[in-house]
Amino acid sequence: MPFFIIAGAINAAIAVGFGAFGAHALKDRLSEHYLAVWETAVQYQMFHAIALLAIGILMSSALLGPSTQLSWAGYLILAGIIIFSGSLYVLSLSGIGILGAITPIGGVAFIAGWIMLIIAAVKFGR
Repeated sequence: MPFFIIAGAINAAIAVGFGAFGAHALKDRLSEHYLAVWETAVQYQMFHAIALLAIGILMSSALLGPSTQLSWAGYLILAGIIIFSGSLYVLSLSGIGILGAITPIGGVAFIAGWIMLIIAAVKFGR
């Protein structure tokens, strides 16, 4: 089952929906600051949804194929979406500032996921 392709597509759909929700339903309800935070969450979710699609395609193709490094990359990026974008969505709606302290954990997961993708590509190139 192409898990990361499905996860990427689901996250892309959610990002589009949340982007529209922010632009229309939240436009007059949130401050400019929190609307910008919401938009950042949407952007990072979409960027990383595309990364999940790419990882899923790489895993299911002859290009790189399944590997432990690609699996780690996918799971770390998925965790990053949940933690990074999720904390920003909740922060935007609730105004609970402490949630901003959780967001960098998601950012670290993103970075680690990208590094695992690099390792997978380097390993394949040998």
